[in-house]
Amino acid sequence: MARTHHRKKHKSHLQQFKHSHDLADSRESNSGKATIVFGIGGALFGFAIVYFATSGSIPWIIAGALAGGVIGYVIGKKIDNG
Repeated sequence: MARTHHRKKHKSHLQQFKHSHDLADSRESNSGKATIVFGIGGALFGFAIVYFATSGSIPWIIAGALAGGVIGYVIGKKIDNG
């Protein structure tokens, strides 16, 4: 009786390519997600804090949203890299 589990895998050169290609796809699909989420979340958080702290002063709201977005972006970048 034939024992198929002892046979050599066919097309081993294609299997190697398939595995290396799968790893590259998984890295590309997950990159940058925390950066975007934390950047937007930080901007909203900065907007909310400054809005209530300054009673709606537009220049301070813009500055707070930008500062929160930058801080969120940096935190998200660290999470993506680490």
